[in-house]
Amino acid sequence: MKVLVVEDEKGLAESITDYMNKEGYICETAGTFREADERIYLYDYDCVIVDLTLPDGDGFQLIQTLKKLLATTGVIIISARNALEDKIRGLEIGSDDYLTKPFHLSELNARVKSLIRRRNFGGQTEIRYHEIRVLPASRKVYINDQLTVISRKEYDLLLYFLSNIDVVLTKVSIAEHLWGDNIDSADSLDMVYSHIKNLRRKLLEKGGSDYVRSVYGIGYKFGEP
Repeated sequence: MKVLVVEDEKGLAESITDYMNKEGYICETAGTFREADERIYLYDYDCVIVDLTLPDGDGFQLIQTLKKLLATTGVIIISARNALEDKIRGLEIGSDDYLTKPFHLSELNARVKSLIRRRNFGGQTEIRYHEIRVLPASRKVYINDQLTVISRKEYDLLLYFLSNIDVVLTKVSIAEHLWGDNIDSADSLDMVYSHIKNLRRKLLEKGGSDYVRSVYGIGYKFGEP
């Protein structure tokens, strides 16, 4: 899952990024309005964490732009401003949550998890697709009620597929989802094929159906065989 942190306090941005990366997210940062604006035009994010006070712009304006581009992206406002009117305005323009500084990183993480679950899977604490069962809170995957050990990238790939059933996903979009800014370190798009091959093998080993289909010249689709 990809998260963008828009925060001009470098120390706080680094703390959030380090914590979220350890929790398994692909976390990117933007320290200015301009940098954040460029990122939301270029990349898709599951969640954007936005500080309202930026050195060169207003966080509210950034949220409005984001919602026009991709309404499904979750938004959490983080701000030292605890004014009721700011919270109301944030909700009115499309934010999902508001967290007042200072806050515990564990609370921010819990709110991000809840937000992504609500937006991608209707708030389910358990995600099911035929014989596949995923528990997001513990990052466990069961196939035919058998615990299936998969890598972090395979887990992220499976959730990406499950949130895009019967949608053709390009290799580039999959690579960006799995590696974010570090896509170059993935050593070419061949790594996408490698992770898909491993995930498919593990599903089949537990008696699952082969839901991953290649779409020639484009990418992959996950759905009924």
